[in-house]
Amino acid sequence: MVVGAFPIAKLLYLGVRQMSKPVANRIKAGARRSEFFKTYICLPPAQIYHWVEMRTKMRIMGFRGSTIKPLNEEAAAELGAELLGETIVFLIGGGCMVLEYSRQAANSRRKEEELNETISSLQQQMGELALTTETLDAQLRQVNRLLVSLPGPQPQK
Repeated sequence: MVVGAFPIAKLLYLGVRQMSKPVANRIKAGARRSEFFKTYICLPPAQIYHWVEMRTKMRIMGFRGSTIKPLNEEAAAELGAELLGETIVFLIGGGCMVLEYSRQAANSRRKEEELNETISSLQQQMGELALTTETLDAQLRQVNRLLVSLPGPQPQK
């Protein structure tokens, strides 16, 4: 089994997501006990959610002008705490996805930079080799000219 096949970062992200559920449950329990949380954080979203849900159900069933009664305070606090907990889990999961995406993008960017450096290095080496080849070609032509200008062997009489 390849060690790099399952990066430790993914395992840590999974652990963070699993730990977010108990954290969300503790926040929900605290929200149920605290009057401030209950009044200002849990109740308004719960009432809005209830109103949208019931309005949608009524329209689907064909009741257009029906008025929707708000939830009682206990049910709204419970629904609001559930919504808060789910929002926390969703935000942590979304944060993990963003972190994973940025990590993958950084790895991709790093690999692309390495590839560009390699290509640049190879192009530079090709240029140097072309210059060396031209120099050797010029030297070879000069040697050929010298050989042609040398007097040939003298015929024997």
